[in-house]
Amino acid sequence: MPEISRFFGIVMGMFYSEHGLPHFHAVYGGDKASIAIPGAYVLEGSLPPRALRLALEWARLHEREWLENWGRARRREPLEPIAPFGAGP
Repeated sequence: MPEISRFFGIVMGMFYSEHGLPHFHAVYGGDKASIAIPGAYVLEGSLPPRALRLALEWARLHEREWLENWGRARRREPLEPIAPFGAGP
């Protein structure tokens, strides 16, 4: 999975071959969740409560950038990194 951001041990990324609703993946330790964009809600999987709260809050702040990356992935273009939590919108 191409990594787009990482903070507090949570790795966020997006696959090029995905389909369905726009989403990204969050991995924390052995836990994984697919998070929808826009809206920042869990489509599948789970994260520990604190990691999930951080991931969802951060995803809402960076919704536009995630949607732009979703479009890039569909066009097979390089994905852009997104600033980690606490580094600004």
